[in-house]
Amino acid sequence: MDVPVVRILLLCSSFNGLSQRCWLELRRAGHDVRIELAVSERAMLEAVEQGKPDLVICPFLKEKVPAGVWQRVRTVIVHPGPPGDRGPSSLDWAIAEAEPEWGVTALQAVEEMDAGPIWGYRTFSLPVEAPRKSALYNGAVSDAAAELVVEVARKADEPGFVPVPLDYGRPEVRGRLRRAMRRSDREVAWEEPTEVIVRRVRAADGSPGGLASLCGVVVRVFDVFRGPALVGRPGTVVARREGAVLVHTGDGTVWVGHLRREPDGVKLPAAMVLGERLGQLEERAGYTEVTYERSASVGVVSFDFYNGAMSTDQCRRLASALRYAVAQDTRVLVVRGGEVFSNGIHLNVIEAARHPELEAWMNINAMNQVCREIVSCSGQLVVASVAGNAGAGGVMLPLGADRVVAREGVVLNPHYRTMGLFGSELWTYVLPRRVGAEVAERLTREALPVGAVDALALGLVDEVVGGSRLEFERWVLEYAERLAGDGGFDELVAAKGVRREVDEGRKPLEAYRVEELAEMSRDMFDDRSGFGAARRAFVGKARVVVTPEHLTASHM
Repeated sequence: MDVPVVRILLLCSSFNGLSQRCWLELRRAGHDVRIELAVSERAMLEAVEQGKPDLVICPFLKEKVPAGVWQRVRTVIVHPGPPGDRGPSSLDWAIAEAEPEWGVTALQAVEEMDAGPIWGYRTFSLPVEAPRKSALYNGAVSDAAAELVVEVARKADEPGFVPVPLDYGRPEVRGRLRRAMRRSDREVAWEEPTEVIVRRVRAADGSPGGLASLCGVVVRVFDVFRGPALVGRPGTVVARREGAVLVHTGDGTVWVGHLRREPDGVKLPAAMVLGERLGQLEERAGYTEVTYERSASVGVVSFDFYNGAMSTDQCRRLASALRYAVAQDTRVLVVRGGEVFSNGIHLNVIEAARHPELEAWMNINAMNQVCREIVSCSGQLVVASVAGNAGAGGVMLPLGADRVVAREGVVLNPHYRTMGLFGSELWTYVLPRRVGAEVAERLTREALPVGAVDALALGLVDEVVGGSRLEFERWVLEYAERLAGDGGFDELVAAKGVRREVDEGRKPLEAYRVEELAEMSRDMFDDRSGFGAARRAFVGKARVVVTPEHLTASHM
């Protein structure tokens, strides 16, 4: 049965991962979806006037919807809390107070914030260990929101549907009005137990971060993990490792991966922010972003870089791990990303460098080496395990693998244009090889997100698997073991070698790299396409003043 097409205006503060996911799911359901960023009240009103939508959906909206919008068109807010939850700090409180269960609610906009009738909701369990707010938002919240917006669009076309008024007497309405978190709620006292510190910081990660003092500097704290049970003066930095620092707490230690100087510094690896204040600290094991483990026939290189950004140093460490893994006697190599698979080069580290253009150049060359290690692996089959979202060069990185497996719900942004870059990471080889030259040109020109299911249809990925991240990773390992035990394994490896040899004869891999870098040098050093301004706007979280043209042109 055909689903009636609903004209939907997607109104959002930014076209972030959750907004992109909702846009993709609504389009997959066959609806006509237009995007408008809530840059001003006037822009929101004009979008409704010009677009004449049947329904307005707000998947991520910090601003209040103007009365002129919700009084004219049914407007549904996607709120990151269970029925009855109200307020702007929902996820923060859920993590801080160790709620065992949370949810997402679709409610109709009315004059009073978050008090409208309910169109639908989803609930899910929260882990015992405090999740990072960004991980919760991009994981369970995003999954629930994607389901809900499709349900909302379906109900909007049902003549008899009436949303349920908010009634705190109903058993499913278990939430409550909570105030916005204050600065004092974010303060980290290093004398407190490690568990308290980890939960407080993760409730504020990635924004605004925990608030603390380290080495005499007032900082925002991000990306924390429990450290070893060492005794020392709370607040003392005792060791470092791969950009992170180890800090004494009231009952042990905590690894701090990232900091931002107050009031307006750039979020960076903690050791970079503290710099010379650290003195001659020892390097201590126990914290690592890149690991290698293996069975008899399958090796796994795992990497988990904060927010998916990969600096020059991080790329070099990953390339080194890949070289080691390739040299082992395993038959299949799994390349497994983290919470965010990868977003390519590290714009924050680049912007904070003394010479940003030079750092950008070093970063892209190091990133290219990672990609080259994957493409050039000749003795094993390479499986890329993509459990989190990816963007720009972070999409191109896994495409060099022999098999790409993506978790259902993953959003890929296979383009560079919005950052003023031509791109590298051997994309001019690996992308057309998978999807063809015409589709590759369209994807990089349109600069729009691609969902996992659509990526499968295009040939960007080879398998899409549902389930939790742990279930997904277990499936990928089992898939790799099956490949390794395949009776035709030797033929698969031989065929891979023949294809690579034919491709190399047609045009060497080095030629792709050189041509891409020639373009990137003009972008990075000559700034021909606005890379400098785009980078500064991204790092400084500059407010968008108009909906970008490529988004306004994206509706059906």
